[in-house]
Amino acid sequence: MTKIYEMLIIGGGPIGLACGVEAKKAGLDYVIIEKGALTNSIYNYPINMTFFSTSDRLEMAGIPFMSIGNKPNRTEALEYYRRIFSHFDLNVKLYEAVVTLEKKEEVFQVKTSKGKYLAKNIVMATGFYDLPNLMNIPGEDLPKVHHYYKEPWPFINQKIVVVGGANSAVDAALETWRKGAEVSMVLLDEEVDQAVKYWVRPDIVNRINEGSIKAFTKSKLKEIREHEVVITTPEGDVTIENDFVLAMTGYKPNFGLLNQLGVKLSEDEKCQPQYNELSHESNVPGVYLAGVVCGGLNTREFFIENSVVHAGMIVRDIVGKVK
Repeated sequence: MTKIYEMLIIGGGPIGLACGVEAKKAGLDYVIIEKGALTNSIYNYPINMTFFSTSDRLEMAGIPFMSIGNKPNRTEALEYYRRIFSHFDLNVKLYEAVVTLEKKEEVFQVKTSKGKYLAKNIVMATGFYDLPNLMNIPGEDLPKVHHYYKEPWPFINQKIVVVGGANSAVDAALETWRKGAEVSMVLLDEEVDQAVKYWVRPDIVNRINEGSIKAFTKSKLKEIREHEVVITTPEGDVTIENDFVLAMTGYKPNFGLLNQLGVKLSEDEKCQPQYNELSHESNVPGVYLAGVVCGGLNTREFFIENSVVHAGMIVRDIVGKVK
């Protein structure tokens, strides 16, 4: 007979791991399916990234998060969540992507890139870092366009256009400029985002004001060509030489998996999945939502620090059903 898990968690990020910890504590038979590395999103963060939150606010399951500074960096976070995984001996399947989801009677059938699973309950903890928001402009598919930024070394002595004004864009602009790139930023608003990390924002504002980094404000990238880009500005279209485009335009949840299960989305610009705020169960019985996926396209509402509690809420509801 094929094994039926009581709880199958899709996503091996911090919130997915938190769900696994709570499931194990409650004695539920569970499995975590992760399409990439452990905490794959954090692995794909810029190498020198520092978290906005302090380490104590990222802690889970009573395991202290020790970091050299007040705010941990990417490497420290990767090690912390590896310790969570190891300490609780979590049942995680890595490098295994979920392909299809289907509910037949009271059991979910999950097909992955490596096999098939059956589960009574599904927890969607997929985050939002997998799918970039595309600009949908000519040339966006050119090899010189990057929607993810890791480190500045490939861009030494290159002409860079950074699209966006939030934390990722600002970090990319400052790091590449400091390594010798000629950096231009394309901003939709008059200035970089007010929510940029408070210890970084003065730096980028000063670099723009002194002219070290060129900022095209109230502007949009119109077209990307092999050796130049076209920018639509309030004064008209401007064409500048360009070697690389770093499109830090944000990311969105994988709505495809939610659609397969029939999870309803709000009809406004947020596309927020429907769920019970007390149990985190969606409109589809047995399908639960955890972490930033709960916010839909509003990716600034949920973070690691305020989403860890979702794990306990979900497990309590599932245990209540079992009893």
